Amino acid sequence: MSHQHHGLGRTCVAVMMLVFGLLSGCSRTEPEQALRSTITTLQSSIERRDGSALEELLADDFIGPDGLDRNGARRTAQLMFLRYPNVGVSLGPLDVDLKEEHATVRFSAALTGGVGALPASGQLYDVETGWRLVDGEWRLVNANWKPKF
Repeated sequence: MSHQHHGLGRTCVAVMMLVFGLLSGCSRTEPEQALRSTITTLQSSIERRDGSALEELLADDFIGPDGLDRNGARRTAQLMFLRYPNVGVSLGPLDVDLKEEHATVRFSAALTGGVGALPASGQLYDVETGWRLVDGEWRLVNANWKPKF
């Protein structure tokens, strides 16, 4: 075996060990990965200003602050999308508490909206959400948020 082939073989083995090490280090379960993916979809629905896509992620019995229901959440989102032409959402680390077909996810969120490169307004929130697995899909059951400052 030439010296070049020997070096290539060692490189391949090192890459394979790195990949297997990364894969074995993943401690998230499949349901948690699916939930995190759904939260990313929720975030992108808000940023795309897509009230219909947002509503699809809400459970039929969704409840928010002050009795906000699923329909009210969609309407509120649509009003905010009209008021703020550029909506941005940045989420802090997700604290996921998963129990079979239910989950609680806590995180901080920075919401911005405005015209141009700089946001006209922004607010930081502490958010707590409740999720339920419905027909294999995670749906948002409840959400509560409060301004950080």
